[in-house]
Amino acid sequence: MNRPQKTNPAALARPPKTAKSSSSGSEHIGGNQGRIGGNQGRGRSNSAKQPDEPSPWLKPEEEPNPCACASFVEYLRWMRAPDSAYKNDAKVQILQMAQDWSDYSEWLNTLTQRTKILAGEGNSFTATCPWRIRVGGHRGPESILLPAFDALGMPFIPSSTLRGIARAQAIRENLSEIPADAKATEKAWKEAEKKVVSIFGDLDAKPAERAGKVVFLDAYPLPTQKGGGLAMDMVNNIWKWTSDDRAPRYDNPNPSPFLSLKAVTFQIGLRPRSKSDKDLEILQQVQTWLKKGLQAGIGSQVNAGYGVLIPHKNRTEDCSEPDPPFFQLPFHLEGQLIHGSQKFRDLKRPYQPNKYGKLQADKVADAEPRSVAFKSMLRYWFRTLALAYMPPKQVQEQEAILFGAIQPKQWGWLRVQVLDGRVIQPEPQNEDDPCGQEAGTLALSLSPGVPAQFSDDTKDLFQCLTWLMFHLGGVGQGARRPRHFRRHRKKAFRLFYRGSTLMPDRSQANWDLPAAPEEFSQRFQQQLQRFYRILSQIAQPTFKQNKRVRPGTVIQEQGEDAVDKNCQIVLCSGEPENGKPYALAVLHRDRFKVDKRDRDGKPYRDYDGDLCGNVKGKKVRPSPVWIADLDSYQVVTVFGAKHKPRQQYLEVLRQDAEDFYTIWPLGGTQKP
Repeated sequence: MNRPQKTNPAALARPPKTAKSSSSGSEHIGGNQGRIGGNQGRGRSNSAKQPDEPSPWLKPEEEPNPCACASFVEYLRWMRAPDSAYKNDAKVQILQMAQDWSDYSEWLNTLTQRTKILAGEGNSFTATCPWRIRVGGHRGPESILLPAFDALGMPFIPSSTLRGIARAQAIRENLSEIPADAKATEKAWKEAEKKVVSIFGDLDAKPAERAGKVVFLDAYPLPTQKGGGLAMDMVNNIWKWTSDDRAPRYDNPNPSPFLSLKAVTFQIGLRPRSKSDKDLEILQQVQTWLKKGLQAGIGSQVNAGYGVLIPHKNRTEDCSEPDPPFFQLPFHLEGQLIHGSQKFRDLKRPYQPNKYGKLQADKVADAEPRSVAFKSMLRYWFRTLALAYMPPKQVQEQEAILFGAIQPKQWGWLRVQVLDGRVIQPEPQNEDDPCGQEAGTLALSLSPGVPAQFSDDTKDLFQCLTWLMFHLGGVGQGARRPRHFRRHRKKAFRLFYRGSTLMPDRSQANWDLPAAPEEFSQRFQQQLQRFYRILSQIAQPTFKQNKRVRPGTVIQEQGEDAVDKNCQIVLCSGEPENGKPYALAVLHRDRFKVDKRDRDGKPYRDYDGDLCGNVKGKKVRPSPVWIADLDSYQVVTVFGAKHKPRQQYLEVLRQDAEDFYTIWPLGGTQKP
């Protein structure tokens, strides 16, 4: 069997830590002209003084030059952690290099063929991940999250993971029902586990049942993608619970890049412990359990759309289909799109000097319709609305039950997927370019751990919450504003369309948009009342114990997002101005702007931070105003509405509007 070309050992020799940057001008990683973080193409002459090499990691005296089949693990040998302003950008460089420049085709071809041979004829199958998957792994240098790599550095699904998936599915099918009580659930799980111990084995079982009847093999991606499907990914937690008696606070955005696998097909193999008829029959049953478990999702962030694997059917096989989502809604998004990771425009020229002479990473956000963005937005509006009647501590507990949590560890009842997600039109790079557009189908499912008595109410709650989310704002970056065109003072921003307009398929039942604002205002209040009614059923006895809690008992501070007695949600209509819907045009009027100065000391007028949010250094303060544009009218949510500039904004909005209705607090009146 032919082996891939071996990497040159001399090229992998780790350089001394005191090594200086080379200026040899080589084109591979580490060269001063072509290297990642190099200085080529900055618009300066060769005689001009060049800025220091910004990358804190790629500074070897003898530059590494591994072959294309060298795994990402080999690149990690060169990573250091000095204190540098370019440290986080260098992480992105390394990950993008692993994604764009790796070629594992030969190794993966060898490994997948090995799986088929070891499993034997008819004992292996393929399964495709329609979106992303991240299984196992560990934290690499600088806490970069890495997927599972084998000893060769190839991405894979360990055999132990596959065994755990099949075993969990077998136990689940032996459960008559899932009790609501945690202790009762644990007891029922252990009883069901005893029924399959003879198949999967257990060290604590009797000697004859300690070894399983089926051997699971490691699963590798098919060599359809040269890098094995490694793709840059990102996680960004911006909300943090800080106290039991306060709403969660907005934390500074801190995106953490990591690697996952995207749109890959795995070769999965099993083999019986013996060739007896009984063991062959058991093998078929285990394979069925495994396929069902793969369809439900494996690895991390399963409830956010990761890890779903769809097995391919054989000609003679009747593979069962996964349970359909309880709710599906096609959507269309315009304006600022949902983004995943950021990428450098040119890996060989990653940094560009600004007008002050400081190097800046020349990165662009990668547009991607991400299910995790929709789940985060549903979570945000659940928390914000639930704070109207439930104390923060109990909202936090209920949020963990419905959406999952790390501390304490809870899986969550809701699963969110974006089916057929696609970028229709990239975001514009010039003023004349069309607006960015994304589309897909939002699909909601329940996780297997939902107690039977809460199943129907949970489905109703999330359908109601989804309706409210679509009519309160957008999703992703710019979610607090509707799509609008904006000419910047600084063309370098390259962001000509701001805001996010999220449009559902209006042909579905109860999703049509009434022409009369008054009718829509009444429908919105009905949805709010329905949300609180269903929540009261799910949150028993917690909610009933606090049914006398009046709206607004949450301890409110300026900047906290909570629907309380200081919050107002209104519906208004009026003439648009400068291509902006009425409510946004009023917010951007000059009377609500304040005097500021740029870095050169020049004065200018800009938006008031108490209305539109602001950025001071590294600290970000979000806007307390949400605006959703619904064609002929807008829904406006103002947190802390008693604060002076926000109160003035609402007053001007009411005075100049053609129609004005108060949605929250409930029972509001229309404009006289």
